[in-house]
Amino acid sequence: MKQSIISYLSSIRNEIADLSKYLYNNPEESFHEYKACNYLINILKSNGFEVIEKYLDIPTAFHAQFGSGHPKICYICEYDAIKNLGHIVGHNLISTMSIAAATSLSKITPKIHGSVIVLGCPGEFVGSAKITMAKQGTFNDIDVVLMAHPDVVTAESGKSMAVLPLKITYQSESGLSYRNQRNYNALDACLFTFNSLNLLKKGLGQDSSIDSVIINGGDSPYLMPDKSESKFYIRSPKMAECCKIENKIRTLVKTTSELMNIKYNVCMHELPYDEFIPNRTLSRVFSHNLKESGIIDICGPKDTNSSLSLGTVSNIVPCIHPYISICSRNSIKYSSEEFASATVSYYAQDKVFRASQALALTGLDLIESRSLMLDVRNDFCSSHKCVKEPAPF
Repeated sequence: MKQSIISYLSSIRNEIADLSKYLYNNPEESFHEYKACNYLINILKSNGFEVIEKYLDIPTAFHAQFGSGHPKICYICEYDAIKNLGHIVGHNLISTMSIAAATSLSKITPKIHGSVIVLGCPGEFVGSAKITMAKQGTFNDIDVVLMAHPDVVTAESGKSMAVLPLKITYQSESGLSYRNQRNYNALDACLFTFNSLNLLKKGLGQDSSIDSVIINGGDSPYLMPDKSESKFYIRSPKMAECCKIENKIRTLVKTTSELMNIKYNVCMHELPYDEFIPNRTLSRVFSHNLKESGIIDICGPKDTNSSLSLGTVSNIVPCIHPYISICSRNSIKYSSEEFASATVSYYAQDKVFRASQALALTGLDLIESRSLMLDVRNDFCSSHKCVKEPAPF
């Protein structure tokens, strides 16, 4: 079976490279990835996948499945880019690796059992469709989720930060500034909140942080600022800690409102991301297959101070999010335009091919071994302190 996967991947090596180049040459902003979405869907349909387009009423999302029953092996596609900068974090390669792995695994699925699922997840930079999918139950009947992320190092899955996004709006009376100099206004309340938070940050602990920006503070110095808006990202190793900080901020805003007699509103401007919890068993199996595929030098788990939308998914189903170096030179910086260019280099194409093979072989291992799947589920339950029966297969 393994040799069948390897042989098939070798036969589509040019198509794999063409996919990464097409996405690179057609970068699209979050939730506007129409070309990318259509290109990926056409590949999946031509390989016999049943595709649900505009999945969950998201125009550039899709759900594709080959086969039936358990275990259900899910691969994730991300394909949005940053305006005017392109694929500086390599989402074009995430989709390439997942599509190559999924289609190659599907070729041997009819000979055994189980399902191969591919989820098209747009909007990774501004809220991510994965969060909506998680809330709507998409992952509840899936056994494992596999994906790999391009980077400047090759490393095992590590942890990520939870993030809770807040927006604070203050509303005060309007009027001419020079006639209302003794009255508090919405900008006063906003600046008081920022100054107070700068002091409160000292008590958050070393691993928590608050990133903030004022997005509206008035239109003209001639007019009293009657509305202010500011956005915040609360980051902590655990969502529970984010919620504690959120409660402090809400208390501060309420007190500010009462002191200044100004109306306020606090809400989330995006969906929150839970912390990512990697599955150790899946990481071990993938690392073994990555070495078997020719990528030998693998660093230990790489933690990140950033947040991952896959974090929310990892609290529902076992996941991995390893990193694959696609750079031939150490001088290339991640999330740079030079990194984007590196995604379509011959060096990157070779690494993507090998990582795709490892992702496909990991899926095969899970389908063929019930005991391995049980180890994955037990690891998940241990990490999440839960008692949950594995899905039948």
